[in-house]
Amino acid sequence: MTWISIIAMYFVFWWLTLFAILPFGVKTQDDDNNVVPGTEASAPRGPHMLRAMFWTTIVTAVLMGAFYGVTRGLGYSINDIPLMLPKID
Repeated sequence: MTWISIIAMYFVFWWLTLFAILPFGVKTQDDDNNVVPGTEASAPRGPHMLRAMFWTTIVTAVLMGAFYGVTRGLGYSINDIPLMLPKID
């Protein structure tokens, strides 16, 4: 696997992980009993993008380490996925 492939996979994993992590830790305005007029009560209390980006980077580094270990250490590749699945007749 080339460095460009590793960077591309990291980029894809990072974005997928970001959208998985975004809902965690969100405090709504209703939780604080401080709803700003003109907004929904379920709107976030404040921005938390830096925290989400930090945790996304950490989780993605772990996922990429596991991916790299499986592909380099165990010798599996994307082409081996169909061979791992049971055959459907």
